[in-house]
Amino acid sequence: MNPFQFSALFISALLLTTVAQMWLARRHLIHIHAHRAEVPSNFSKQIDLSAHQKAADYTSAKTRLSLLSTPFNALLLLIFTLGGGIQWIADLWLNIFTNSLLQGLATILTVLLLSSLLEMPFSLYRTFVIEARYGFNKMTLAMYLADAAKGLLIGAIFVLPLLFGVLWLMDRMGENWWLYVWGVWVTFNLLLLFIYPSFIAPLFNKFSPLQDETLKMRIKTLLQKCGFTAQGLFVMDGSKRSSHGNAYFTGFGKSKRIVFFDTLLERLAPPEIEAVLAHELGHFKRHHVLKRIVFTFALSLGFLWLLALLMDANWFYGGLGVTTPSTALALLLFFMVLPVFSFLLHPFMSYYSRKHEFEADAYAAQQTSANDLSSALVKMYQDNAATLTPDPLYSTFYDSHPPALMRIARLQSLQGN
Repeated sequence: MNPFQFSALFISALLLTTVAQMWLARRHLIHIHAHRAEVPSNFSKQIDLSAHQKAADYTSAKTRLSLLSTPFNALLLLIFTLGGGIQWIADLWLNIFTNSLLQGLATILTVLLLSSLLEMPFSLYRTFVIEARYGFNKMTLAMYLADAAKGLLIGAIFVLPLLFGVLWLMDRMGENWWLYVWGVWVTFNLLLLFIYPSFIAPLFNKFSPLQDETLKMRIKTLLQKCGFTAQGLFVMDGSKRSSHGNAYFTGFGKSKRIVFFDTLLERLAPPEIEAVLAHELGHFKRHHVLKRIVFTFALSLGFLWLLALLMDANWFYGGLGVTTPSTALALLLFFMVLPVFSFLLHPFMSYYSRKHEFEADAYAAQQTSANDLSSALVKMYQDNAATLTPDPLYSTFYDSHPPALMRIARLQSLQGN
């Protein structure tokens, strides 16, 4: 393959991906609007028409924003690659640093920071216009900027050394560098799993021990029944930023902890909270977390092997607008264009995730009550303004959780058993 052929392939893939994403978004909007006037019969007793229409309008607003951000991101990628943006930034740092590792590190960081800054208006609009319009946003601009600053600080502490180490290994470890990089990547991610609950998450939210003794006893009984050990039961002040609610467990090994959003505890009854937690424990008991970790690590190994093959191919650089090949630019280009060529994997990834959700629901129905989980989910759909009527094809591509109608119907069948 020569650079011109790869450029043509890249442009074709980018065009097809962008058009497909916008077509799916349009389908989603049309389908939601067509079902806006009536609550699905399965939910008519629990959700009134105004709540259903709020969910439809909220989802539509987010989808319309994606119709703007999708072509913008495609254009930005073209400017960075075929437009010569990455090469220009690399040349700029070439005149400042003599060390190739520092040149590469500075180039990657500059591209990432510029991308984040250029995409920030969409994030600001989503947070301070859409989320605020529908009553979800609780953040101030100062809090938003503080979170961004904390993110940069965490990146400087953790990501900078990792990126420098990766570039060093790519330069010094010969043709098998990708195995060494993969080992470092795996170690880094496992380390994050251990330290995130205790050191990183508290930088953004306050975590307080669960005070409700009655609820605490119910949960401890459930944990013993399920054979799950946790470092503690915590309530997170999610209401500080948003009125959305959720529950999850985080950490790895002995650092596992169970976290409830304060908004969730305010809305759900104790049996419903227990059922939601049983669902989360179902992910643990069915080894979903471990499976996803293993799958992610296997996928990253495959990607690094592919990058090793492309790193010495001049057509790869030339076809993406780069005239001075280097390990850093190979790494940057590969992971920037990877989403373009992997778009068709979305339905398979979503199916894998939804399969796990169904399995976790089935586990929760065994340990608690399918009716309690159903009623909790309906409340969460309503409180989070999640649409009950997504376009089926759009949902197949993007939704990590089963559509509401399908999920509740499955739980009702489990209750019957």
